[in-house]
Amino acid sequence: MSFSRGSRLDTSQVQDRRGGLGGKIAIGGGGLLVLIASLLGVPADVLEGFGLGGSGQEQQQAGGLGLQQECLTGADANERTDCRIVGTVNSLNDFWAGYLPRYNMQYPAPQTVLFDGGVSTGCGSASSAVGPFYCPRDQTAYFDTSFFAELTSRFGASGGPLAEEYVVAHEFGHHIQNLTGAIDYSQQDPQGPESGAVRVELQADCYAGVWAANATEQIDERTGEPFMQPLTEQDLRDALSAAAAVGDDRIQQSATGQVNPHTWTHGSSEQRQRWFLQGYQTGDAGRCDTFSATNLDRPA
Repeated sequence: MSFSRGSRLDTSQVQDRRGGLGGKIAIGGGGLLVLIASLLGVPADVLEGFGLGGSGQEQQQAGGLGLQQECLTGADANERTDCRIVGTVNSLNDFWAGYLPRYNMQYPAPQTVLFDGGVSTGCGSASSAVGPFYCPRDQTAYFDTSFFAELTSRFGASGGPLAEEYVVAHEFGHHIQNLTGAIDYSQQDPQGPESGAVRVELQADCYAGVWAANATEQIDERTGEPFMQPLTEQDLRDALSAAAAVGDDRIQQSATGQVNPHTWTHGSSEQRQRWFLQGYQTGDAGRCDTFSATNLDRPA
């Protein structure tokens, strides 16, 4: 999904910590358990095997002069991954702030942090190998922008703007779950094809679809024009490709040659696609109740 070229980006909603830590740091043992919103939900050792993270030098170069100077308009968001994250965060914050009051909920916006190599969080220290994640303790979503290239080159997703935006929207879905309390199910029942962890992740996929269905209705008050352009069929295919690429079954098959549903934490490729589509086709967060679903393969 592309941004209208004249849309103005608000970089104050994203902190840029790239280049500040230099290289990878160790993952804090207990803290990793709370990093439940990593998009993939793939064990860190598997992600390390895929070579996620890239070099600190490459990532620092990507940061360039910084968000405030380089991420000004929708045109920038269409050209650069870091600016696209800024624009997506702007859109998500605007959408959820307007949407949740219908459920008598307020929306305190989460923090968003860009980092490279490693980062310290309220949930402990994490390396880029964890992938994108949300920390409930500090209500912050964390993104190493090098992940998005790996999503295509290593995991086989088709790429495209909505694939990246889906990643960001998924993490914000975990923020909504943190507000509702649903996020706690991932720790209470952490593994298995019907587990609380899988249901949490599939609901976050559904919430990402709800945002995608509504994002193009948002108007940039400064220009009077839509903030984002209507989705194309290719946009939707890209998002579904990303969802499929990070299914537990596909990751396990690629990493070990076997699929073991008893260790699933995020659901199968097909489930992740179906629940994203559930949110996208209904545009209704009330239709994202994975916890009441008797069959996670077929959203009601």
